[in-house]
Amino acid sequence: MNLVRTAMLLAFMTALFMFVGFLIGGRAGMMIAFVIAAGMNFFSYWNSDRMVLSAYRAQQVDERNAPEFFAIVRDLARNAGLPMPKVYLYDSPQPNAFATGRNPENAAVAASTGLLQALSPEEVAGVMAHELAHIQNRDTLTMTITATLAGAISMLGNFAFFFGGNRENNNPLGFIGVLVAMIVAPLAAMLVQMAISRTREYSADRRGAEICGNPLWLASALGKIARGAAHVPNEDAERNPATAHMFIINPLSGERMDNLFSTHPNTENRIAALQEMAQGGMNVSTGPVRAANPSRKSRSVPNTGRGGSQPPKGPWS
Repeated sequence: MNLVRTAMLLAFMTALFMFVGFLIGGRAGMMIAFVIAAGMNFFSYWNSDRMVLSAYRAQQVDERNAPEFFAIVRDLARNAGLPMPKVYLYDSPQPNAFATGRNPENAAVAASTGLLQALSPEEVAGVMAHELAHIQNRDTLTMTITATLAGAISMLGNFAFFFGGNRENNNPLGFIGVLVAMIVAPLAAMLVQMAISRTREYSADRRGAEICGNPLWLASALGKIARGAAHVPNEDAERNPATAHMFIINPLSGERMDNLFSTHPNTENRIAALQEMAQGGMNVSTGPVRAANPSRKSRSVPNTGRGGSQPPKGPWS
């Protein structure tokens, strides 16, 4: 049902984009809008991962400079039957994580230094399993296309403001059409984008719990990340709010309501669903993912600080 709902929402987004072009310039405007959308989607398809990782100054890590974190991702990818994604860390005190990439063969997962400091290895495994679920479900590509179309619709709305009034002969609805293109269409696109994001989060939670083997690991992690996101700002996310839907928890604010204007479902609802999975008889692991060793106490986060500064000590190497 989630797949069908996502497909329907994407179809609506595409139709809305074409309709805005029609409102501005009739059939010619619709064709121009189509060409613009195709060009933006082509660019996003090939470059979205590099753009997002660059925005957060993420640095790639491997088994030499982040052996335990890298090993957890490797074992989870094996559990999921996925190719090994590239693994990144970005310097932020806010605990959070995201996935990006156009397909499983060209995917990357990224976690903040704050996430590794605040969470146990089991909880980190739950978070990264969630991100791998997004990759397996190809949500990263879906959300890239959605964000691109939403941005293009807003761009057309701005175009209508400046030029729509001079094209009344091509605009079948005249001034009313311009108002629809300026106000209604961008708002509808934003709501559809948020609805798709919320739908995919529930699916990734379920699949992530299956990948890591214990829904309670992810449930515990979500609670900690939500509390951290509510109190610890993410400056890079504030400068790039269009990327908020990519994170496991909204990095912009401690969103508490599962409403139309939220990019993520209510965290308590997600935790309750995971707890229900555990109570429903799912075979759960009783120990950390292989390669994690929670008994070790004195480990440090890799140096991903800006300007060569050493981040605070944490439970990882």
